[in-house]
Formats: sequence, structure tokens, C-alpha cells
Amino acid sequence: MKVVLLAGGFGTRISEESHLRPKPMIEIGEMPILWHIMKMYSHYGYNDFVICCGYKAYMIKEYFADYYLHRSDVTFDFSDQNKMVVHTNFSEPWKVTLVDTGLNTMTGGRIKRIQKYIGEEPFMLTYGDGVSDIDIAKLVEFHKEHGRMATMTAINVGQRFGVLEIDENNTINAFREKNDNDGSMINAGFMVLEPEIFEYIEGDSTVFEKEPLETVANMGQLMAYKHDGFWQCMDTQRDKHQLEALWESGKAPWKKW
Repeated sequence: MKVVLLAGGFGTRISEESHLRPKPMIEIGEMPILWHIMKMYSHYGYNDFVICCGYKAYMIKEYFADYYLHRSDVTFDFSDQNKMVVHTNFSEPWKVTLVDTGLNTMTGGRIKRIQKYIGEEPFMLTYGDGVSDIDIAKLVEFHKEHGRMATMTAINVGQRFGVLEIDENNTINAFREKNDNDGSMINAGFMVLEPEIFEYIEGDSTVFEKEPLETVANMGQLMAYKHDGFWQCMDTQRDKHQLEALWESGKAPWKKW
């Protein structure tokens, strides 16, 4: 099963760093947060990634183009036709497809553009700026058991985002803005989707969290995987500092590898 990562946005809320590089390339512990997310999936045996690039896409492409070199011990012998010898390979067993999905394309449009790399198989999807201690294996198992079109991870994080309405059977019935009475179950990403989801995405201007997911929710085909553990997105500089502190403490909840 492939893992699709949305990594094309401008990251305007963390512009202190995103004016220099794409938000998913902002580092936590000297490694891009994108790398942390990929390591999470890789821990559960998912190593085939499709990355939806956009803003400063070339930086993500260059990072992976040089990844093998940067993660290995190497000897350069300039006296022997610039010979390069790799002594030890520390890189992961990843297959990474980098797709330029456009500079101003919305989330739904980015997903639509990578359809040809997915084919007719279910796939996973998440955002390139959030980490969690979610059990990916249990998430996939949950999706397979209920047999619906889509699964979204839902968490309770306070009053910061829009709200999901979830019934007693864990079916997501609607999206709406938060109010003071909400328990605030929000979309944490970490989705599992059947290929039929592409049928509900029109084009580049489609926001995935709007028409496609709202339509699927109204059909009773969107299920919530409730996660009561750790989740944190890197939306602001403050979020980055919090994640850095967790990593430096040696107790980062998302680090299972």
C-alpha cells in the first residue's frame, strides 16, 4: 500500500522558515519533519511513498536525489577518474516518487494529480507537517474491517480547528466550524482511502477537505479512527519549538523506530 504525503503548500503560518524552504523540509532534530513522518510509516513496513510537491518543489527533489550520499560513508578518489566508493549505507529501503502537483493547486487537486501513480489500489494519505504515535497497523486494520471508502484519524486537541460530527458507529456525518460546546474531534490526517475517492475530486481548485470528503461523509462512507494518543502539527514556530524540545529530550512520542 502506497503512502501519499501532501507537501506542496506555502506554509504561511510559519513564514519565518518557510520563506526559505518548503514547510515539510523544516527540520526537527536536524532532519526534515517529512523524514520523521516517513520513518513512522516505514516502522510499520510501508516504504513506498508518493510525495505531492508544489512550493519550492526542487528542494524536496534535491534532498532525495542526494539522500543516499548524505546517509552513507563515502570515499571520493579524485586521482582515479573521480571514483566514488560507498562504504556503509545508512539509507532506508524507500521508494520515493516526487510529483510536482503545481504551485497553487489545492489539496484535492494535488491528490487528483497523483492518481496515475496509485492505480486501483487503496492508499494512505497524510499531511507533510504532522507527527503522531498512531499505530498505523491498527489504522489499516480498522479500515479493512469496516469496508467503507475512507478512514480519517480523529483526535481531540481543543478549540483550534474545525469539528467532525461522529456518530456512535464512528461514521463521520459532517464537517463544521467549532463552537464553545464542542469536544473538538478534528481531522488529524493519517487517512486510508479506496481508489474510488478520486471520482469525487474535480480538479486543481478542489479542496479535499471540502466537497470530496463532505460528499463521502454524507454518503456514510467516511469513518473515524479515534486516536487518543499524541499528535502535533507544525503549524507555527511555537509548534516547531515544542517538537524540537520533545526530540531533544529523547522522549519524542512519534519515534518508534
